[in-house]
Amino acid sequence: MRQVLITGATGTVGHPLARLLVERGDRVTALVRDPARAAGVLPPGVRPVAGDLGEPERLRAALAGCDTVFHTAGLPEQWLRDRGAFHRVNVAGTAHLVEAALAQGVDCFVHTSTMDVFERTRATPFDESTLAGRPLGTAYERSKQEADRLVTEAIGRGLPARITHPSAVFGPGPAAPTALNRMLVDLARGRVPMLPPGGMAVVGNEDLARGHLLAAEAPAGSRYLFVDRYLELPQIAALVREALPRARIPLTLAAPAAWAFAAVGELAAKLTRSAPQLSFGELHFLTSEVTPDARRAQLELGWHPGDPLAAVEATLRHFGVLPPS
Repeated sequence: MRQVLITGATGTVGHPLARLLVERGDRVTALVRDPARAAGVLPPGVRPVAGDLGEPERLRAALAGCDTVFHTAGLPEQWLRDRGAFHRVNVAGTAHLVEAALAQGVDCFVHTSTMDVFERTRATPFDESTLAGRPLGTAYERSKQEADRLVTEAIGRGLPARITHPSAVFGPGPAAPTALNRMLVDLARGRVPMLPPGGMAVVGNEDLARGHLLAAEAPAGSRYLFVDRYLELPQIAALVREALPRARIPLTLAAPAAWAFAAVGELAAKLTRSAPQLSFGELHFLTSEVTPDARRAQLELGWHPGDPLAAVEATLRHFGVLPPS
């Protein structure tokens, strides 16, 4: 029986992973800010412990007795009013957890990175072979890039880390909806007048959770991309309409108009201090046409994604758009 500490257990990535860990018989502790509040949403059998990635002493206490760490917590947004939060959570928080795990001498550390940290060329499949050497295009990407470097450096110091690299994640979970989850719900409820240009590589959170479990059994230093497929935004809207026939597929905004709309939104955000409807970071992500190749995970781990329509239906059902099954 493994003694596991998981961060981000109330999030879209960590919640199904915590459930699977309990189901396979592990003793699972979740690092949370408010144990009383988290207890109502964590999967049954997960023990909440108070702590924060910004509090190294409490991290060390939470890790006591644990032999395995799954670090899924982070800020996945492409826009935040306080850009410094990306560094505090994604970089400094990871650094604190890495040092605590090294001090504890854990047997396994699985870090959730992102597909964005690799070198990639527009519309050309890429794999895990080459990390980007240049600073990436958004504050979120740069923070994940720096966190990835921290974990890689710690591997050289003896941290038995494996690194997962998901694409855009969607699926049921108690935390605030991810950007992709919000899009699915808004499309189903007719709240998207026009689609931005572009698309994204996607993966369901249940498939990603299984990928994390498989990655934990791989040799230390392993990296794995987890992606189902690349979808243009009209294809995502078509999946929503297949799940909910009354949903429509909006027209796509021309690229120049989309960039102008994002510019106006960014300017308004500085004045109102509220998130723009479409940020530069989101548009940069959507129009990059990145196409990660998950064959390593498929060949080495035996990982295969499930039915994307079923995952979309589960997501819409979770957020109350579809009736319970």
